[in-house]
Amino acid sequence: MEKLAKELCEKLKDYTAQEIIRYFIVDFDGKVGLATSLGAEDQVLTEMICKVDKLTKIFTLDTGRVFPETYDLLEKTNKHYQINIEVYFPNTGKVEEMVNKKGINLFYESIENRKECCGIRKIEPLKRALSDIDVWVTGIRKDQSVTRFFTPLVEWDEGNKVIKVNPLLKWSEKDVWAYINDNNIPYNALHDKGFPSIGCQPCTRAVKKGEDIRSGRWWWEEPEHKECGLHTKD
Repeated sequence: MEKLAKELCEKLKDYTAQEIIRYFIVDFDGKVGLATSLGAEDQVLTEMICKVDKLTKIFTLDTGRVFPETYDLLEKTNKHYQINIEVYFPNTGKVEEMVNKKGINLFYESIENRKECCGIRKIEPLKRALSDIDVWVTGIRKDQSVTRFFTPLVEWDEGNKVIKVNPLLKWSEKDVWAYINDNNIPYNALHDKGFPSIGCQPCTRAVKKGEDIRSGRWWWEEPEHKECGLHTKD
């Protein structure tokens, strides 16, 4: 499958994002799914997918710590496109055990604690969400952060046993917002308040002018550590 991913990477390198989406939904022999955080990039992909096939799986992870604005957008997006975004929750027992042992805001104390929290609230539910699909569509863009710059267009995710495709990889932030505005796509109200990247509420802050767009995520950590584990290979 790793060989197939490399072949697809070469085959699709000159395709537009819309053509990539259409290829995997229509021409590829396998079930496709979009993991959406309801951020700007994922809203773009949701719109593109709905133009091809509204029955394509679109899902989100409710960690229990997301912003109220994100819940509002989830409902608005479902109504806007007449779809039903599937919601996956973490294992209640695991969350209770972690919080009772290490505290409600354990993630501020160490990278290890933060990764444990992300593992329970995000990675385990993601694995369940990916278990019935063959292609995982993401909103990764190479200029989002140093950890994402060398991401390929298509790759084999060995940990989750899926082909991972990043249709917006070469898009700029300006491209994303131009598409949102041109297509009247609903977006998170926090984007208008200085939040270019939105995750869990206690781990996300607004950014200042000139700061990296993901500098508001886990801002107390060094840039090379700023991934929750969903998009890392270890």
